[in-house]
Amino acid sequence: MNALISVSDKTGILEFAQALHALGIRLLSTGGTAKLLADAGLPVTEVADHTGFPEMLDGRVKTLHPKVHGGLLARRDVPAHMAALKEHGIDTIDLLVVNLYPFEATVAKPGCTLEDAIENIDIGGPAMVRSAAKNWKDVGVLTDASQYPQALAELKADGKLSEKTKFAFSVAAFNRISQYDGAISDYLSGIQEDGAHALFPAQSNGRFVKLQDLRYGENPHQQAAFYRDLYPAPGSLVTAKQLQGKELSYNNIADADAAWECVKSFDTPACVIVKHANPCGVATGKDALESYSKAFKTDPTSAFGGIIAFNRPLDRAAAEAVSKQFVEVLMAPGYSAEALEVFKSKVNVRILEIALPPGGQTDWDNGRNAVDVKRIGSGLLMQTADNRELAIGELKVVSKKQPTPQQLQDLLFAWKVAKFVKSNAIVFCADGMTMGVGAGQMSRLDSARIASIKAQHAKLSLAGTAVASDAFFPFRDGLDVVVDAGATSVIQPGGSMRDQEVIDAADERGVVMVLSGVRHFRH
Repeated sequence: MNALISVSDKTGILEFAQALHALGIRLLSTGGTAKLLADAGLPVTEVADHTGFPEMLDGRVKTLHPKVHGGLLARRDVPAHMAALKEHGIDTIDLLVVNLYPFEATVAKPGCTLEDAIENIDIGGPAMVRSAAKNWKDVGVLTDASQYPQALAELKADGKLSEKTKFAFSVAAFNRISQYDGAISDYLSGIQEDGAHALFPAQSNGRFVKLQDLRYGENPHQQAAFYRDLYPAPGSLVTAKQLQGKELSYNNIADADAAWECVKSFDTPACVIVKHANPCGVATGKDALESYSKAFKTDPTSAFGGIIAFNRPLDRAAAEAVSKQFVEVLMAPGYSAEALEVFKSKVNVRILEIALPPGGQTDWDNGRNAVDVKRIGSGLLMQTADNRELAIGELKVVSKKQPTPQQLQDLLFAWKVAKFVKSNAIVFCADGMTMGVGAGQMSRLDSARIASIKAQHAKLSLAGTAVASDAFFPFRDGLDVVVDAGATSVIQPGGSMRDQEVIDAADERGVVMVLSGVRHFRH
């Protein structure tokens, strides 16, 4: 058996090659890989010696040769193929071990030039991989170090790879080539005439890996699956580890993402409860228990069967409080052993643990999407993600009445929550807690009224609350509704033709009005 090894990432390759040699497999290799193996005392044949043709053009041409591709592509069950190999003195290559030039890593580096990118486009590697993967019944093709243990185990046990394994490796190989070519296409088609790189390339190539098939989609008659980015960001939902509970559903995942993205936006201990993609309760507190207790008070009815996310590890006290309600999914960066013990009897509760990003609690930005995508008929809408944060210094007070420090904090809290509520969004808040949430209405007036009604049902007083509106008030009537409900301060983007009318109304009603200059539509 002959094995050709040519890898850019040499992780584990020496040990793998040593094991192959111990099994009596002849080693062929190229360039730096051949030197690594030879320096370790392994008998290795350079590809140039194997083909009788030297590497040339600074290594650009070394494996593009009939003795390589003939050995990979010849079907062992076709006599004419084998006769052709014999006639031209070509040996079969039975195992190909290749990983590609690091194109993705190269273009991800700041300051990467077009020349750097071009030089890291692998030609010979993908060509060999395609040849071997096409002829998978006769050739095993390994494109990732994670495959080495399985390959060795089968070679040691049976002297060959099973047909099932060779096919799986072939599929993985074609997937890798697709991902690689997609990355090259994205990068090159994003280069503009001035040499700058466009955020949205002329062709967009999705590269996603399936995590699981789902029982069904939004509704039982729809089929669904869950995918992640090829290179997922740390601290994102797709990195979650499920500790217990039933299989996640399509709606569970969609709502869990909404809750997780919202709770990540708070620096202090926070809890977010989501129902049907909207936060129905959000609060901060001194710990997980206090933040949950406050969030739950906002809308206990909607919280039933909700999705709950914490941005701090869960202890026993918080777990006992949460366990008193029906919860579909629970998420946190970690759980104490006592907290997990609380939920052992609630076997259906889906408990997810999402590790913090490398920078810890203050490094949530690493887990945010840079671009959002929405599918439409025969097309996509792409946009930069709404990751805009607002600082106190950016606020513009336009009312005669000036906000107190506490009002400013309440306004910023309300604004942060409103960003995650479906438009039209109206959010009442006080003391780090949502008091009423109105979401997804065609009229901003209706959202304001619904938020007030929900607060009444929860027996929460809106007197002295701060209100956030995700977009401007087109008329004063929306402002009057929230002030009538008890609000004493309001934050909104501004930008309406009738801004002055609304500002005058705020002064007339004796409330604080602050403009953010930022809109947060969420459809």
